[in-house]
Parts: sequence; structure tokens; C-alpha cells
Amino acid sequence: MRCKGVFRDRAGRLQDGYSRQCPSCEVVLFFAEDSQHPFTKRAMRNARTARKEQREAKVVRPAAPDPRTARSRSFAGRTRSARRKD
Repeated sequence: MRCKGVFRDRAGRLQDGYSRQCPSCEVVLFFAEDSQHPFTKRAMRNARTARKEQREAKVVRPAAPDPRTARSRSFAGRTRSARRKD
């Protein structure tokens, strides 16, 4: 009988030579770039694409917002009123 369980793993881990035990049937799965199994090929291709997108997102990620302009929700609508001169 074959396991029909589907599980997820991080794209960073899923590289050539990676192995993992199936959580439902406890069979050890080996992931290789030259695998003939279509699901393994698709998983390796998707992981490669995801890693590439993550690298590109890190490069393009904008700088942190200026702390003077970032306000909490409770403070969002309030503005500083001009000081009164008595």
C-alpha cells in the first residue's frame, strides 16, 4: 500500500540530496535533481523558484520606515498642535 499523505517543507531545505521522513507512513524520502518521479521533479523546481523569489525580495526590500513618521494605530489621526504663547 502506498502513502497518500501530502506534507510541506521549507524551500530552503529542499535541495539536491535532501532527505526527510514522511510524517504519516515514516518512509524516508530522498530528493534529487535527477529524480524520475514527476512529483519530486515538481517539488524541486518549485523550491528552486521559491528560493530565487526570496533572494530577489531581500534585495528589493525597502528600508525600515522612519520612526518619526511611523505611528501606532491609537496615535494615527492625532497631530501635534502648535504651542500656545501666553
